[in-house]
Amino acid sequence: MEEVSGPATQYVDALDEPGIEALKMVAALGSRNLAGRVAIVTGGGRGIGRLVAEALAGAGAGVAVTARSEDQLAEAVASITSKGGTAIALPGDVSDPDSVTDVVHQVERRLGPVDLLINNAGISGPVGPVWEVDAGEWWRTFGVNLQGVFLFAHAVLPGMVARRAGRIINVSSNAGAFRWPLASAYAVSKAAVIKFTENVARETKNYGVKVFAIHPGLLPIGMTTAALEGTFPSESPEGRLSSWARRRIDEGYGATPESAVELVLLLGSGEADALSGCYLTVHDDLWAIMAQAQEVRAQDLYTLQVRRPARIPASDPVPLPS
Repeated sequence: MEEVSGPATQYVDALDEPGIEALKMVAALGSRNLAGRVAIVTGGGRGIGRLVAEALAGAGAGVAVTARSEDQLAEAVASITSKGGTAIALPGDVSDPDSVTDVVHQVERRLGPVDLLINNAGISGPVGPVWEVDAGEWWRTFGVNLQGVFLFAHAVLPGMVARRAGRIINVSSNAGAFRWPLASAYAVSKAAVIKFTENVARETKNYGVKVFAIHPGLLPIGMTTAALEGTFPSESPEGRLSSWARRRIDEGYGATPESAVELVLLLGSGEADALSGCYLTVHDDLWAIMAQAQEVRAQDLYTLQVRRPARIPASDPVPLPS
């Protein structure tokens, strides 16, 4: 069976045990100095979003966490401030333009100009064959996974471009780089996030802004929790996806929360700016990739492209903008 995403269609409301354990390890990742930086983390009240917010604050950044659940946000901020960090909670809906604009304005007023945006909020959407899923739920997935990424980028980019500085990290998934049947809304929306990242990176390359798409790995927290802990009929779409998630993790193909956080910290610190526009994963050897940054740029590596046999040349008459 080809790779597919976890079946959860709703957010997991509480930070689970693996997440709590990861919080203890995240403290060790705060060696990078982000003092004076201002960061926004969407979906920052739970799962990997909360861990990223904790780590950014631990590295000295002022962090704004936003999500729909006020209780989760309050817990995240309380955890950060109890350790001496700076954080504010801003409830909002990433798919609502007015809500996004208000969040960004509040961050700028209370913390300062935004240096770092982590577009983490996401849902997995409906599970099942395309002809059976609910059309409204299919499109709603794009409202969160893609429109939310666009709206926050659209809101912070004018300031970043004017200051000739800023970084945006869009959390995508291998679902967007490979075929993931039975989770088409999730897969296609995440593919769009990767391609959006490539375009924005190219548009902003002369303005000092760096943009990345990342795959944080198959994690034992957040949305994956429902797939790992749920009980579904074995032959149902949900059951097939649940079995796949358990099997992948059991076979060692999952990722640890701290490795995902470390990837965000590294990109957010500026150490990998030469890879702006790339789709990077927790499984990549980032140091090796950075050592080959010139080749990566010259050959458009780590991007979504159509693969053609060498004997069949492309005949597209439209030149790509440089």
